[in-house]
Amino acid sequence: MTASLLCSLQSNQTHRLQLTNGIVLLVVENPITDIVSSRWFLRSGCSCDPPEKAGIANLVSSLLTKGTPNFSWSDIAEQIESVGASCGADAAADYFLMSLKTVSGDFVPLFKLVAELMRSPTFPLEQIQLEKRLVLQSIRQSQEQPFSLAFKGLREAMYGDHPYGKSPLGTLETVETITQNDLQAFHQAYFRPDNLVISICGRITVSEAVSLVEDILGDWQAPEKPIPQAPFPQFNLDRRFGLSPIIQPQETQQSIVMVGYPGAPVKSPDYPVLKLLNTYLGNGLSSRLFVELREKRGLAYDVSAFYPTRQDLSQFVVYMGTAPSNTDIAIHSLQEEVERLSQMSLTLEELTTNKNKLLGQYALGKQTNSQIAHILGWYETIGLGIEFDSHFQEAIAQVSIEQAQDISQTYLTSGCLSIVGPQEVVGERQPGF
Repeated sequence: MTASLLCSLQSNQTHRLQLTNGIVLLVVENPITDIVSSRWFLRSGCSCDPPEKAGIANLVSSLLTKGTPNFSWSDIAEQIESVGASCGADAAADYFLMSLKTVSGDFVPLFKLVAELMRSPTFPLEQIQLEKRLVLQSIRQSQEQPFSLAFKGLREAMYGDHPYGKSPLGTLETVETITQNDLQAFHQAYFRPDNLVISICGRITVSEAVSLVEDILGDWQAPEKPIPQAPFPQFNLDRRFGLSPIIQPQETQQSIVMVGYPGAPVKSPDYPVLKLLNTYLGNGLSSRLFVELREKRGLAYDVSAFYPTRQDLSQFVVYMGTAPSNTDIAIHSLQEEVERLSQMSLTLEELTTNKNKLLGQYALGKQTNSQIAHILGWYETIGLGIEFDSHFQEAIAQVSIEQAQDISQTYLTSGCLSIVGPQEVVGERQPGF
């Protein structure tokens, strides 16, 4: 066989194997339930979109299940839905994903179908036109949504020409220009075995999984050309902050106030600390922002924080939806709650409580075969390896009060402001809010 095993590694119950054509295979045996889930990750996502074709990875994800040389979109839908299975594709900033979940008896024929979808999509012209219309409609709708507008302004101001500054959907102008040839070229460049991670979890043995992948994908050879890399420019933290506020007047029932701070990439030792601080500030009804700004002060309809996991520099974002008359106080309150962390230490009780919350939620996110297949495949795809599952938990447990304050002083002291709301309340603002 052309895809004989190159190497094998077992970590806990996860088996990692690499085939000679470059495919990385992760297998977790779980015979308890009669379900098998697989995730097919490509180490290329929306960040690889050419600027003039922004949105192409997202469009590929919409069209991948719409036809192959052997099956029409209706044939594909019938094969999947007739057995109650689920199958779909998605494009994220740092990866492309195809997902499959089914009962074990149907896994082999559906795995073969996914292999054909990944290797030989035809991108039918009529489906391209339909999917483009749907994407363009979504873009137009997002332009009317205050939260989407505020985040778009923040993202573009903080990242500039960096690929993370683009919407995964693209723009009205770029999506209109994407052709069938563009889609086929993107597929040819990135859909290749040496760019692929397959994770499988469920009622299947390691030997069965290896034989299946070798039989179906063993003849898939990588082209000689190197894999194109996402154009990540050198990113200067300092030049993205202290910017003039992004003001977008809109006649809305509430103002959206959003403040963005730099966030460490996932491989940074600062990453787990920022994840813990994100949990403290904006994770759930017991979070600091919710309790202080919504429950105690009644300022917020909605208030939270998020810190996406990214291979390159991320964003640490806090936001609030508030009555237009509260816009000014919302701006200062959000800034104050975040930046106080650099001046005032967390208490031991706060630190312990939020460690338990974060680790508990992390454990709950790994209960199903689909969740396990996703998280392990994701870690492998973004270069962390299957060991990161335990390393992350250990890093969270070891965060100290002093470390939390040091990281706050490094990242959470100078934010970029984005506001959407009625003209009479958002007005003209200067750097520093």
